[in-house]
Amino acid sequence: MELAYLTPELPGTGGVIKTKPEDFVVDEVPLYLPSGEGEHVYALVRKRGIATFEAIRRIAQELNIPERRISYAGMKDARAVTTQWLSLFGVDEEAVRSVRSSRLEILDVKRHGNRLKIGHLRGNRFSIVVRDTAQDALDRAEAIAAVLLRRGAPNYFGEQRFGVRGTTHLYGEAILRRDYAGFVALFLGGESGGERDPRKVEARRLFGEGKVAEAYDAMPVAQRAEKKCLHALLRFGDPERACAAVPKRMRQMYVSAYQSFLFNRIAALRVPRIDELETGDLAFLHRTTRVFEVQDAAAEQPRCTAFEISPTAPIFGTRAPLAKGAPGELERRVLDEAALGPDAFALGPGLAFRGQRRSVRIPIREFSVAPVDANALRFEFVLPSGCFATCVLREILKGDGRRET
Repeated sequence: MELAYLTPELPGTGGVIKTKPEDFVVDEVPLYLPSGEGEHVYALVRKRGIATFEAIRRIAQELNIPERRISYAGMKDARAVTTQWLSLFGVDEEAVRSVRSSRLEILDVKRHGNRLKIGHLRGNRFSIVVRDTAQDALDRAEAIAAVLLRRGAPNYFGEQRFGVRGTTHLYGEAILRRDYAGFVALFLGGESGGERDPRKVEARRLFGEGKVAEAYDAMPVAQRAEKKCLHALLRFGDPERACAAVPKRMRQMYVSAYQSFLFNRIAALRVPRIDELETGDLAFLHRTTRVFEVQDAAAEQPRCTAFEISPTAPIFGTRAPLAKGAPGELERRVLDEAALGPDAFALGPGLAFRGQRRSVRIPIREFSVAPVDANALRFEFVLPSGCFATCVLREILKGDGRRET
């Protein structure tokens, strides 16, 4: 999907991100700190070059506990150095302190009265180096940043939400349509995309040729979701049971990716007027995160200009409210084009997606940019939880920061 820029008239800096994990540093800003008492153990974890799910898997393996006992407030990028809190239930503090795993370090351990839940964080602090930039990159960056700080950055879901192959939203769409054969075909076969492991590429090729047993043998053990799906397909020959064999947490992530895809479609259409309200909008109050209906756009616009409130777009679900007026017509058109109703998002126990509203723009705090050397810049800033630094950088670079191959 082509996503609109807010500043198409301003040339970007160009450049490459994530040349090495240390070039992309993320520190979680927690909503609260553990109290020191309670039945849950909180662990402050620093990881390098691995995803949150992989960190959870390693810690669970070290402690010999089910992964479901470990909770987190937000997902963190794999190709980065990131610090975040995890909560663990039914474990000993000293056992958590003693966890040792490559590319993973336990920095602090404290008890607390409740487990972490998704969204239990204020935001994330980023320190990002962009390399191979244009000669006048600093001037370009400052010109674009001046607009973003005043009007906000497009609050798109970043490409990492859609996986290495850029297909996780397609998995989610197949699940929502109850097209389990389609899910299995996409999940286990198709083009390898950005995957680099030749074993995974070979497994997908074999599956595409109908050699399911050979694909199972070829698929790396680390690809547990794919292995489980293949095993169930071999055992039962039923695509629905094969889909159900994929861990629930992963299926939730896939459906969430499709919700994100639809949000991005609507947000992209609103980006040229990202800081303008329309009557009928459901506006986001940044101070409280409350959403309210805009009955008089002209009366509310000064608060929008001051960045107190912002237009929103829906993350569609069983109970996501839709706007009225022209904004609502746009939202309903996108949902109609997807040929999905609210009932499609009710997939059974633990898989009911209620939906919500999300601001179409990001307030950027504590922003700075400075040269690292003649062809590199360091960006530092803080974003609210759920917002993607790569989408801020996309606007400044006028690209996704990937090296051309």
